[in-house]
Amino acid sequence: MSQIDSPIKFGTDGWRGIIAQDFTFDNVRICAQGVANYLKETKLADRGFIIGYDTRFASEDFAAATAEVLAGNGIKVYLCPKATPTPIISYGVLAKQTSGAAIITASHNPAKWNGFKVKSEHGSSAPTQTITKIENHISHMLTSRELKILSLDKALNQGMIEYLDLAPIYGQQVARLIDLEKLARSGFNIIIDSMYGAGAGYFKMLLGNKATGIIEINDERNPLFPNINPEPIAKNLTKLSTTIRNNKANVGLATDGDADRIGIMDENGNFLTTLQVFALLCLYLLEIRGERGPLIKTITTTSMIYRLGELFNVPVLETSVGFKYVAPLMLAENALIGGEESGGYGFRGHVLERDGILAGLYFLDLMLKTGKTPSELLKYLYSKVGPHHFKRVDLKFPANERETIINHIINNPPKYINGSKVVKIDTNDGFRYILADTSWLLIRFSGTEPVLRIYAESATPDQVDNMIELGKLLVSHIK
Repeated sequence: MSQIDSPIKFGTDGWRGIIAQDFTFDNVRICAQGVANYLKETKLADRGFIIGYDTRFASEDFAAATAEVLAGNGIKVYLCPKATPTPIISYGVLAKQTSGAAIITASHNPAKWNGFKVKSEHGSSAPTQTITKIENHISHMLTSRELKILSLDKALNQGMIEYLDLAPIYGQQVARLIDLEKLARSGFNIIIDSMYGAGAGYFKMLLGNKATGIIEINDERNPLFPNINPEPIAKNLTKLSTTIRNNKANVGLATDGDADRIGIMDENGNFLTTLQVFALLCLYLLEIRGERGPLIKTITTTSMIYRLGELFNVPVLETSVGFKYVAPLMLAENALIGGEESGGYGFRGHVLERDGILAGLYFLDLMLKTGKTPSELLKYLYSKVGPHHFKRVDLKFPANERETIINHIINNPPKYINGSKVVKIDTNDGFRYILADTSWLLIRFSGTEPVLRIYAESATPDQVDNMIELGKLLVSHIK
């Protein structure tokens, strides 16, 4: 099938668009028909398909429209009856052995966005070759408009659509991975920030309110995501920080809009960077649980992982950004953990996909097993790998200036950064400058929105700030 130019493009993790402008019922139905055609083409259609959604505006209606198309194509649909976290839907694919899932979510994007994620039969982000085939079908559908639709009521009556609450299935899985009873009796005072997203209520469901005290904020549905984007980074977590301090809490946990990412704040209301959290989770699995296996990192994550690999004699493998690259490598290598800078971490023995809820539980277990506060854990980590500091800034740019910005970066390569020689320039996914002192600076474009991101990691906060400023100069074409 020849590729037709299409306004519907799947980026790092699905297709996203502005509601009512790009993300319309017509386009969502076309996406659904593209998925249905792919499933029938690959003989996966008879295994059924899961459809879920988050708390964004009309997500449940977009999910129903998707279900009607799959059912119209003779594919059995398991439809979530309520907003459900992405990792729970991903695990549901494994538990029900379906051909995959579609999730209506724009994850951490601002309120005006929604999106369409596709999960493979492994429950992980659909690999590039799968997405390419789906996009080809979608391109064809944009001209043919050959949709097959069975109304929700008829599909329910005929058994082609079945409502399925995946929370109990997920709860049983998590209980196999971690001692929830011990965590529930830890006595921790925990503040949960659900960021108005699909993760609301899940930590309470799993841990209860026994000796552990849980206060949850931003747990109501509000598609406007007032005063924040549902991305668990420091600038969006000021309310969480204040609540931690006011309640003298032990820790704060924040999940993004679809709960596949985690943000963590220490007992003083200070944000732990996603790179620090990833390194701590690796340390937890290697030292506290005594497990062994490869560690998978994307290019935007910390060089601390290389040091941990050396200390515990395990390999470290690197991929481009996106769990569609991480998950296949985790599967092929039987990896212990995979992580990326966005705050998404996946674990062996579970679905090979980011899971903010399980990551949060593992972090609590790390605190319980070591008897250390989050700030003490960070000091313990640094005692092993040395201090590492990190920063990321996001710059919006006109989409039509992308090539101009790229050419500006290519034509102005730095030889030294912060007085340290650039020993390697990696252009596998963006522009990464690796320095002689192991610090690094990375400039890359978002795969889902017109945003350019500048990342830096070095030994001191001042060095990181200086590197970020140099990164801004390299993309100075952006006004």
